[in-house]
Amino acid sequence: MCSSVRVLCAAALLAGAAALAAQNLPTADEALQLAFPGAKVERTTVALDDGQRARIQKDLQKDQQRELKLDEIPHAVFPYVARRDGVVVGTAYFDAHRVRQQRETLMVVVKPDGTLGRIEVVAFGEPREYLPRRPFYEQFPGRGGQGAAPLDRDLKLVAGATLTTQATIAACQRVLAVHRVLQPAGGSEKGAEKGSDKDKGGDKSKPPTPPPPGSGEHGGGQEHG
Repeated sequence: MCSSVRVLCAAALLAGAAALAAQNLPTADEALQLAFPGAKVERTTVALDDGQRARIQKDLQKDQQRELKLDEIPHAVFPYVARRDGVVVGTAYFDAHRVRQQRETLMVVVKPDGTLGRIEVVAFGEPREYLPRRPFYEQFPGRGGQGAAPLDRDLKLVAGATLTTQATIAACQRVLAVHRVLQPAGGSEKGAEKGSDKDKGGDKSKPPTPPPPGSGEHGGGQEHG
């Protein structure tokens, strides 16, 4: 009897380990391709002036209900603008931040209507048991529009991964705050082109590779946490 229990426990542990291992993370390029199949993706650079940074600060203080220093707001951001047949189909941002002791990097997409699109984890330094499964991230698309309900309302959280879910929500709030400043309601995506990297050379036939964590070049312009 004891032997049978040990066998069943071992099988359960192996099954759990296999499920975690199956959560292979995409590279940044693969994440962009998943979000924008068949689209041309262009990395842009946008410098934020003090007025824009103050607006982002105000939005985040409201969303996150905490004091936020202006120094925490980046001076530049790096949107990845996706187009099909010349029409913008979305903008991706890469946000690196601390979860527990280690960092993760998320790709967060904002759709042309200003709501969230696809979210992909492209780097996760914590043990994989703290990484939510795909259904958690599939709750975000369509959330976060201008004047919409709080981002976390009716969001089904993940037991055992509380800090990861909180970090994901905070990253989405940062990305949305930045995007609203770059693309005001009724505006266009042309603002990002002013800082386009298209004149810096390189192969534009495939998505550019986002800078690695620690470089300071992310959707929010810096690492957080």
